[in-house]
Amino acid sequence: MAQWRSAAIALAEQRARELGDLTDAEALAASDALLSLALVVPIDPARLTGSGLVRQQELLHRRTAA
Repeated sequence: MAQWRSAAIALAEQRARELGDLTDAEALAASDALLSLALVVPIDPARLTGSGLVRQQELLHRRTAA
């Protein structure tokens, strides 16, 4: 566990360094790249009428109520 903790700290420090070094242009390019992925993936027609969240809540409520 100690090794995991020290790795988590080192990872957080590395992430902070990389974010600190990131220019506005690089950040904008990265966000544009991520957002463009949404246009490539086809949307399931069922998602146009609902997200499935209500159905999931119904299922989970039945399990906990039983």
